[in-house]
Amino acid sequence: MPTNLTRRTLLGAAGAGAITTIGAEAWAGHGRRGRPGDDRTRLRWARDTWTSLVAMTHPKTGLVATNIDGDLRRRSGYTSPTNIGGLLWSTIVARDLRIINPGEARNRIARTLRTLQRMERHDASGMYFNWYDEATGEVLRVWPEDGNTVVPFVSSVDMGWLGAALHLVAQADPSNRKAARRLFDAMRWDMFYDREFRAPAGANYGGFWLEDPERPQQDYALLPPTIGVGPGVYYHVGHHYDTAISEARMVTYLGIIRRQIPPIAYFGTFRTFPPDWDWQEMPPVGDWTEYLDFPVFQGAYTYRGFRVVPGWGGSMFEELMPDIFVPEARWGPKSWGRNHPAHVRAQREHGLDDARYGYWGFSPSSNPAGGYREYGVDALGLNPDGYFSDQENTNYRWDDPPTEYGDGVVTPHAPFLAMMYEPDEATQNLRNLQADFDSYGRGGFYDAVAVRSGQVARRHLSLDQSMVLGALGNVLRDGGLRRWFATREVERRLRPVLALEEFNLEG
Repeated sequence: MPTNLTRRTLLGAAGAGAITTIGAEAWAGHGRRGRPGDDRTRLRWARDTWTSLVAMTHPKTGLVATNIDGDLRRRSGYTSPTNIGGLLWSTIVARDLRIINPGEARNRIARTLRTLQRMERHDASGMYFNWYDEATGEVLRVWPEDGNTVVPFVSSVDMGWLGAALHLVAQADPSNRKAARRLFDAMRWDMFYDREFRAPAGANYGGFWLEDPERPQQDYALLPPTIGVGPGVYYHVGHHYDTAISEARMVTYLGIIRRQIPPIAYFGTFRTFPPDWDWQEMPPVGDWTEYLDFPVFQGAYTYRGFRVVPGWGGSMFEELMPDIFVPEARWGPKSWGRNHPAHVRAQREHGLDDARYGYWGFSPSSNPAGGYREYGVDALGLNPDGYFSDQENTNYRWDDPPTEYGDGVVTPHAPFLAMMYEPDEATQNLRNLQADFDSYGRGGFYDAVAVRSGQVARRHLSLDQSMVLGALGNVLRDGGLRRWFATREVERRLRPVLALEEFNLEG
C-alpha cells in the first residue's frame, strides 16, 4: 500500500491549473525538459518496454502477440493489426533511441512485412482481419482461450493503426519503403465510409464481415461497398465511430490523406451531442457553427471549473493516441492545442484532487482483478453508462458529484501519453507508481495498478507498450514520430482541415 499520499496530493495541488498559461507549442512533446536525470529515467523505461515487445514477438513470423505474462514467458497465441502496427512503430522508436542498431531494426521490420504480404486479407480493400495466430500468420477461426468460433471481422480502428504504422515505416526506413508502401497503397479507407450517416458529412463504420456474422438481424446488413469493389459485405449498421474525441479519428485522417474520404467527414463526428439530447453525461455548453457548410455543435463539458471536449469514455488513449503521429496541437491550435492539455489536466486533477487516489492516468487496460476493462474519467465521457476510474464504478454526477471514490485503477500507458503535454508531472507520477507498488519488471511497467488495494495486473499488452514507446519517441526526440509521419503531403491535405476549427473551451 502507498505510504506517501501527502506528497502526491501536494504535488498535484501545486501543479493544478499551470497548463492554462502555457501555449500549445510548449506542450506538444517538446519545449519542457524537466529535471536532470529525467531523460535517463525515460530512456531506461523505453529500453525495458522494448524488452517486453521483443519477448512478445514470434522469431519466425515477426508478429507480436497481444499480451504476455509479467515474467515474459507465455505469449497470448494471437495478434491483431493494431498490435502489428504498434510493433512496427516501436521498432522505429527503438532504433531512433539507439536501443537497437539500424541493421536489427531493418531486419525486424522486413520479417514482419514479409509475413504481412502472405497473410490472408480482404483483397478488394487491402484490409486485414481482426485476429491472427502470431506463430503462423493464419486467420483465427477458433479462439485459443475457450474454443469459441471466430467469424473474421475487418475492424476500421484496428486498420487505422496498421495503416499509420505502414505509412510511417515507408518514411523512416528506406530499405523497407517499397514493401511498406505497397501494403499501404492497397488499403481503401473508403471501404469503411458511410456517406449517408449524418449526410452529407458521413462517418465510418466500426468494420465489416465478409460472411454472415450470425448476429441478430437488426445488428447488421448485407450492403454493397460504397467504393464499388467486389461483392457486398456485412456492415454493423448500428456501429459508427461518431465522436470526435476517439482513437478512430485516425481512420478519417488516413482517408483524407489518401483522398478516399472527403474532408467534410472530419466535421461529421460529435464534439458533444446536441443539448436537447438530455440522456448524455451532463448538459453541454456551446453553440452551433458551420464548417464546410456543415452544422457542428461546438459543445464542451465543464469539469472542476474548466471546459473539456469529451470522448465517449473519457480515456487517455481516446484523446491522445492519434496525437502520437499527427501534430494535432500544432495543426489545430484552437481545437486540439487547447483540448489535449485540458484533458491531461482533468485526468491529473481527477486522480490527485478529486478522487484523491494519489496517482493518475485512466484508460482501457488489464483489470488487476482479472481480464480486461475500460477505465476512464466518467466526467470526461459522453457515455451515460460511463468508463469509471475505480473498481467500484463510482458514477460522476454533474449535479451531485461523489464525495469519495473506491479502488482507483491507473494504467501506465496513460501518463506516458500525457508526458507529451505534462512531462514533469507525468514522469513524477510514474516514478511514484514504480516506487510504491510491485508495478515494474524486466519488461517495464505492468499493465495496471489498483492503487488502494495494491493489486497489480502483472502482464504486458503489446498495444499499451507500443503507446508507451510512441509517446517516448516524441518526448525524447522532440516529436520524432510525428516528423516521420507528417510528410509535406500529409500536412498539405490534413492541416488545413484541422486548422479550421475552434473548440468552445473559453468561458
